[in-house]
Amino acid sequence: MDEANRLGARFARLWGASTASAMGSGLATVATPLLVASRTSDPLVVAAASAVAWLPWLLFALPGGVLVDRVDRRRLMVTLDWARFGAMGLLAASLLVGRPSIAVLYTVLFVVNSGEVVFRAASQSMLPAVVPRPLLERANGWLTGGATLMQGVISGPLGGLLFALAAGLPFLVNTGTYAVSAVLIGLVGGSFRATDAVDRVHGVAGVDGAIAEGRSARRSVFADMAEGFRWLMRQRLLRTMALLIGLLNVTLTAAIAVLVLLAKERLGLGAVGYGALFSCMAIGGILGSAIGDRLVGWVTATWTIRIGLLIEAALHLALATSHSAWFLGFMLFAFGVHGALWSIVSNSLRQRLTPSALMGRVSSSNLFIAAGGNCVGALFGGGLAARFGVTAPYWVGFVVALGVAAATWHVFDRASVAAAYAVERPLEALPAER
Repeated sequence: MDEANRLGARFARLWGASTASAMGSGLATVATPLLVASRTSDPLVVAAASAVAWLPWLLFALPGGVLVDRVDRRRLMVTLDWARFGAMGLLAASLLVGRPSIAVLYTVLFVVNSGEVVFRAASQSMLPAVVPRPLLERANGWLTGGATLMQGVISGPLGGLLFALAAGLPFLVNTGTYAVSAVLIGLVGGSFRATDAVDRVHGVAGVDGAIAEGRSARRSVFADMAEGFRWLMRQRLLRTMALLIGLLNVTLTAAIAVLVLLAKERLGLGAVGYGALFSCMAIGGILGSAIGDRLVGWVTATWTIRIGLLIEAALHLALATSHSAWFLGFMLFAFGVHGALWSIVSNSLRQRLTPSALMGRVSSSNLFIAAGGNCVGALFGGGLAARFGVTAPYWVGFVVALGVAAATWHVFDRASVAAAYAVERPLEALPAER
């Protein structure tokens, strides 16, 4: 591979940190409900683990973006990793030597996921300063693929095996992944503080007067949050993608929430078959990540988005009507490919269009909208299925996805997307390879 197409050593360290962290998070995701279920049979207590995991995304996504834009992003990520290392290490140790209370588990989950919210925004904001602009799609594909491989394929069976050996082992391994991530990110050379001055010198438009005149460090957190959110809402393409994914996350999470019932009642699948459905989606995600930058270049970002919306509608229709586990496995595979491509295009467009000084807040605003859709969808799916039957969430999802595709089709026209890719927003100077 020639020099112009290399992602470089800095990205390799960032990718290694992201992939290690994804494996640890996947282990904890698998082991947490197993641990709670081993301590209590109360459905409310079991379900509360998911609520505790999602709550930080709603509480800290927006203020976390402000923090990302005020400090050096690399140092912030290292600090967050070591904080999570300490919290998860305490939980793992207490599990290995005794029986901690559910309250201790929930407290650690809250702390760790609070760190994850800010870490994710910092990582997305740091990437444009790590790789050259033309390689953002490739870099996002590698990051998405690594996370999908670890969380969707490896962490599931590994987490179950480790938990069977000892309840504390998955959490102990998760502790180690935070240490690996902290060390690797610490080795990424350069300074990664938001550069108001760079954007100001080159005359970036549409970022409120605060950046044009220089931003005061004494501004309130609320004012900074509002600035980032307002900027996102003023960008037609990015605003549409953010609101669209928030709405589609409602119907997708609703669909996934009752998939276990559909698998059991209609498809006659047991635990292994049910898990295989998720494996199909994960394999599709890995394939989409591996070839994503080439596929997007071939079919264009416009048609990547449009076809993806149709695949989303087709998945819901298939889940509502099909009795074939094989066909649904194929549809989930196709959806996995679409999900990876969507992540590559949406992240890359946001990184290309957003000024450095707003990158953290715009990324966190996007995460906040997406997480809100997940939270609403989990409750919506269960209530809808209980009232109207197990296929009701899928019919609603089909109608919503089809309506969203029709309503936004014109937004993602070739001219608009091509104009977004043509924006020459100055990025931070890339530090020399180390």
